[in-house]
Amino acid sequence: MDKIKNTLICGLGAIGSIYADKISEFDNTNLKILVDETRIQKYKNNPIIYNNKPLNLNYILPNEKDFKADLIVISTKADGLMWACENIKNFVHEKTIILPLLNGIESEEILASKYGWERVLNAYVICHSSMRTGQHITHDGVNTIFFGTKSPQNNKIEILKQFFNNAKINYETPEDIIYSQWKKFALNACANPLTAIYGLTFGEALKNKDFMDEALHIIQEVVQIAKAEGINNTDNLVSEVIEVLKAMLPDGKTSMLQDIEANRKTEIDIFAGTIIKLGKKHNIPTPYNNKILIKINNLENK
Repeated sequence: MDKIKNTLICGLGAIGSIYADKISEFDNTNLKILVDETRIQKYKNNPIIYNNKPLNLNYILPNEKDFKADLIVISTKADGLMWACENIKNFVHEKTIILPLLNGIESEEILASKYGWERVLNAYVICHSSMRTGQHITHDGVNTIFFGTKSPQNNKIEILKQFFNNAKINYETPEDIIYSQWKKFALNACANPLTAIYGLTFGEALKNKDFMDEALHIIQEVVQIAKAEGINNTDNLVSEVIEVLKAMLPDGKTSMLQDIEANRKTEIDIFAGTIIKLGKKHNIPTPYNNKILIKINNLENK
């Protein structure tokens, strides 16, 4: 069986830093971090501090051609996906595994349209929220990568499992990765914008009746869209999303709440924006997502 030797990470935010730290501890020699010209000196002079430890990593620019990656982890935010999709091209070879760990439900299609489904796995991360202040990122170590493929003949699953076992990276391979992704999407679609609007941690949100009522309506809109998209087992979606929400760290903050607090652009377009777009496609009303899209845009404009 083929083995993963060279790894490329594109995106050194909260998720990218978690797995850059893990993989560098396992094998720093063959790990590269893809950056542009503006970031390479920034990271060298002022590295990411992950759990009080500087991440002294090996950086690579998009125009370099001597490095070929067996595994490419895409961990940008949504607005960095197209940059990543274009700039990993020099590092892709015939057996490269591309693992997108972005929020939303569209990154795999975008990457596969350029590099083929034979290279792209479906994937996402569930973890206790990490906290970012400038270059400092803190995380309690509770994180799991979920991945899989629509093709049962794809041997990349076993190759990646072996690599994650060696690197001590937690993972699960759901029987239905597409349903599993929609469950994560529904969780993000309700929790991220509503905690940002109300200014609540997970623990505070669960005790807030208005939050819970609105979250339920948003999840129900996602369920209608998922059914129209042909996703299996959607009758379980509401209860399973609420259970995941209850399991989050009470003091944790969603990435969107942190973005609003830090005056950063949010990922509302890949949550409410995607639901609204698919609602129009299937002629399904999405009033609650329409409302929260406007509210988040107003918060961003402030």
